[in-house]
Amino acid sequence: MIETKGVCHFTIAVTDTRKSTEFYTDVLGLKLLNANHDRGMVFLDSAGDCIVLMKTDTTIAPVRQRDAHHAFHVDADKYEDCVQELKDKGIEILLEDERKERAVVTGRSVYIPDPDGNVIELVDMYAYSGDTK
Repeated sequence: MIETKGVCHFTIAVTDTRKSTEFYTDVLGLKLLNANHDRGMVFLDSAGDCIVLMKTDTTIAPVRQRDAHHAFHVDADKYEDCVQELKDKGIEILLEDERKERAVVTGRSVYIPDPDGNVIELVDMYAYSGDTK
């Protein structure tokens, strides 16, 4: 059996790499590592995890619901400020939620759309059932 050691990167389909780069850096605070807008690839860093924005003609089924989304962890002591900043910037809040038990990931969450409607979750993660630490 193959034994993976973690996630190397994940890719988010976007229709405009420049517009999406601005959203992911200015709104979510990801660090720009490399951008080749002509090729349609942008590499970003989120606290040591690599996120790739890939230009496509259409996004991959942006359903604007929380079941299909990408989640980013935020610090517990900064969660309320994070939600307020989203509101101050006029970012649409799709849902605010808190899972306290019987979930793989528990914590407070806020769900927002990126410029293409891909749903992004920002979560103050209390616990992760896969944590082996």
